[in-house]
Amino acid sequence: MAKSSVNSPSGPAPVETLTTRGRKTRDALLDAARTVFERVGFPDARVELITQEANVSYGTFYRYFESKEDIFRVLSTQLFEDIHRRESTDTQMSPAERLISANRAYYQAYRRNAQLMAIVEQVATFNEEFRQLRHDHRHQLIERQARAIARWQSEGLVRKSLDPELAARAMSAMVDHTLYLWLVQGDEANEAALLDTLDQMCVGALGLDTA
Repeated sequence: MAKSSVNSPSGPAPVETLTTRGRKTRDALLDAARTVFERVGFPDARVELITQEANVSYGTFYRYFESKEDIFRVLSTQLFEDIHRRESTDTQMSPAERLISANRAYYQAYRRNAQLMAIVEQVATFNEEFRQLRHDHRHQLIERQARAIARWQSEGLVRKSLDPELAARAMSAMVDHTLYLWLVQGDEANEAALLDTLDQMCVGALGLDTA
């Protein structure tokens, strides 16, 4: 996608060099972009709509971002960082309690980001860059869970016949798809019962309910 003629030769300024005012303008553009993407979807979103939503000039956009794809990439990264920030710091929790706590943090983050998550999933079906971005962030989550499962195996809490990575992938897929159907596709469900069921299935699958 060609850049606007208002771009500086060096492109958008690095975030770390921005003034306080510049950071506020950049944040306003990110908020506006998220609103536009969630309202009209990725294909129909345009830089003009984003700048109108942010109440800034068209040229201002290119001081901070190269393109619609660039600002969507930043939003997607922020989304994944929020959703995957789920590690409990309470060392007094049992493994089952830590798993449930992490799951609940994930549920809450998914709810906060459900609309944008739906768009990210859609874009990943036709854009290789965003498909890879989605894969990379999901892989980080699976690796972290696999390490926890391997640690619990070494402590004798999870049966050694389970492959840690495959178990983490299966649990992640179950949780992700269930939340997608509920929060994005609108499947009816009792929230408390659904989340309790997901927790019980994850804990039970690893045998942590008997630990």
